[in-house]
Amino acid sequence: MGKREGDGATPAGDLALVAVLYRRDRVPRPVTALSVRSIGRNDGWCDDPADRRYNRPVPLPHPARCERLWRDDRLYDIVVVLDWNLSRRRPGRGSAIFLHLARPGFAPTEGCVAVTLPAMRRLLAAAGRGAVLRVV
Repeated sequence: MGKREGDGATPAGDLALVAVLYRRDRVPRPVTALSVRSIGRNDGWCDDPADRRYNRPVPLPHPARCERLWRDDRLYDIVVVLDWNLSRRRPGRGSAIFLHLARPGFAPTEGCVAVTLPAMRRLLAAAGRGAVLRVV
């Protein structure tokens, strides 16, 4: 797939579930065999292809363009980091591809995969280390 940064497309393929991030002030720690870490107020994710921390978590403020993980909406109350352009990064091929909570009415994401909170909990409880999400 010709995934490019900012194209709004969800990349197709088998995407490994790398780690789970969650807002401990809003939801209980997810039950899963995956690695779990709480999101802090100054956590971000770099989406600037010119930055050496591209498609990596960063502390905020960060000099390059970043997405804030501590959000006012509930989309990132639970976030699963997916291995798209993560283990073998290529600048401009897409960043911050997550599995996260859906907006009301399942409004489109900017390239991520979104599910309801109950679906997320079921998925995480069933996911073992090495689990992948197949996007078609």
